[in-house]
Amino acid sequence: MLRTILFVGLGSCTGGILRFVISRLIQSHVTISFPLATLIVNIVGCFIIGMFYAMFEAGHLMNSDFKAFLTVGFCGGFTTFSTFMNDNFTLLKDQNYFYFAFYLALSIFIGFVMLYLGYTLIRQL
Repeated sequence: MLRTILFVGLGSCTGGILRFVISRLIQSHVTISFPLATLIVNIVGCFIIGMFYAMFEAGHLMNSDFKAFLTVGFCGGFTTFSTFMNDNFTLLKDQNYFYFAFYLALSIFIGFVMLYLGYTLIRQL
């Protein structure tokens, strides 16, 4: 159990650092108040976790510690659902209803589509 916890922690650290770097790069090029960096990271994270689960089902990446590192750890640290929820709250609090609805719809719809595409891509290889 301790070994798995360490794998999850290392994955979370890695995913969190990558999320921070990517978010900073994106936001440094965006001037609107729309949370584009979080949206992009969440969509990419959905695609990546779809690929990982397809690999697990296909018999690749069988090690349970590595699976925990990639899904719970890396993807959990990289994808930013709590930040996503906070961004939505902030948009509502600031009475920016259009961006709230737009961000929520895009995140859920495109995130699901990207998860499916990642899964399908790996299953076809």
